[in-house]
Amino acid sequence: MNPPAFQRAVDTLREILDGPALRPELDLEDMPAPQSLAPYAAAMSGSVYRDDDTEVAMGRLIVLYDPEGRSGWTNGFRVVAYIRADLEPDIAADELIGSVAWDWLLEALEPAGYAGVSGTITRAVSESFGDKRGEPSTTELELRASWSPTGDDLAGHVLAWCEVMCTTAGLPPAGVTALPDRPGGGGG
Repeated sequence: MNPPAFQRAVDTLREILDGPALRPELDLEDMPAPQSLAPYAAAMSGSVYRDDDTEVAMGRLIVLYDPEGRSGWTNGFRVVAYIRADLEPDIAADELIGSVAWDWLLEALEPAGYAGVSGTITRAVSESFGDKRGEPSTTELELRASWSPTGDDLAGHVLAWCEVMCTTAGLPPAGVTALPDRPGGGGG
């Protein structure tokens, strides 16, 4: 039997997974959690799709719980997030994209409350050679982060992870419609 605090966390994840879609481009699924990181763990995965059903971002969110607590953890909880998103080459070339993506995470977590956040952001360019030389280069961003929630409601942390995954995929904020590209450039 799960401790009450962890059971509430599991129930929150289940409500989000079984509830209405957060965004039409976002697909969330339950996934097995690693069992060696903490006495209790739950996890979910997510993917962001373009209109043509091309996956442009994916991620995993793991909720760890240790009733004994751990150094740097509040409330016995630690949230671990991973996001990988395709980037346009000109965005990947921007030296500030790592700092910008980190700010997206912190801004998304602010309403939920967090402590002890840490992580890394990696930009990668993949070039093809040999028999694959005709394939275009790809660029992507990987965000790995962990933090402790300062409250006991994890819904805001799941929503923050989803928001950052969608933002790194190039989607506008929820509730905002992107303007279509106009022929002829910027016009005025």
